[in-house]
Amino acid sequence: MSSKLPINRQQAMKLLEKYNSDKSDFNHFLESEAVMKELAEKFNENVEYWSMLGLLHDVDWGLTKNDVSTHLTKAPDILRQAGFDEDFIKTLVSHGHGFDELPALKSKTRNEKIEFALAAAETVTGLIHAYALMRGKKVSDMEVSGLKKKFKDKAFAAKIDREIILEIEKTGLSLDEFFQLAINGIKKIASEVELQ
Repeated sequence: MSSKLPINRQQAMKLLEKYNSDKSDFNHFLESEAVMKELAEKFNENVEYWSMLGLLHDVDWGLTKNDVSTHLTKAPDILRQAGFDEDFIKTLVSHGHGFDELPALKSKTRNEKIEFALAAAETVTGLIHAYALMRGKKVSDMEVSGLKKKFKDKAFAAKIDREIILEIEKTGLSLDEFFQLAINGIKKIASEVELQ
């Protein structure tokens, strides 16, 4: 698998801006990038590559959110035009595997460490962000124990798929370790994503 990227982060942000305009979507992109960065460092993987997957994972969301069934169908072409290889595209699209709402991906499963990491990372951001909002936007003093309570409370942020977050365990990390890494990552960019 080649880990060379065709564009830098600044160019990736421009690519996102071309297809997305909603600030809350950008918060999600940046949080996913931050969590993937922490995971890459933890696993001694290519930080730039993993971060880029997190940043661009929903690149076509602005084009597809009004018809969710088309989500991730436009991303491959957008990424090919930007010069990304098929390995990167395949990994990126894998975070949509198994979703009933995405007919083309419903029957597919994730198999690789990087796929489990991406799916869990982008999903946990929703839980952390929702919990931070409940705490007056504060992530700076968020603790794993509090986040875990919210994870176990199925009524809290009910749309967030806990099973996908648990896929992190397939990478060898425990849920507690993952929560700590994810909180740390989002803390570092709190002001950029309207948290404190």
